[in-house]
Amino acid sequence: MFRIDNQSRVAVYEQIVNQVEKYVLSGILAGGDKLPSVRKLSVELTVNPNTVQRAYTELERSGVIVTAPGRGAFVSDSGLTVLRESHRTLYLKNLDEVLAMLKVSGVAKKQILEIVEETFKSGGDSHD
Repeated sequence: MFRIDNQSRVAVYEQIVNQVEKYVLSGILAGGDKLPSVRKLSVELTVNPNTVQRAYTELERSGVIVTAPGRGAFVSDSGLTVLRESHRTLYLKNLDEVLAMLKVSGVAKKQILEIVEETFKSGGDSHD
């Protein structure tokens, strides 16, 4: 399920965090689902257990997972909501910047709206 790209410039712990977040956002992991233990995932990925622990600590700090001593790490019931909100905030900020650059680059509002319409048409889950 998890893969590490050793050629990536992204730190290994960040790759783990990003994959957990992607799996939660896509529905592969849901609230209450158990994550592999730190030891098991470190062996599977051939990385230091401290690296996996750092990823899990980051995910727990952000509210995506919860850990129960002796039981392991689980996706929190609010994990999806937490991720959607944080991504929404980040991407809307980025969208503002991209739209401003498109405007000064001479891209027509109509063309941008067509792209938006097409994206939401083919995007599946639409939140009008």
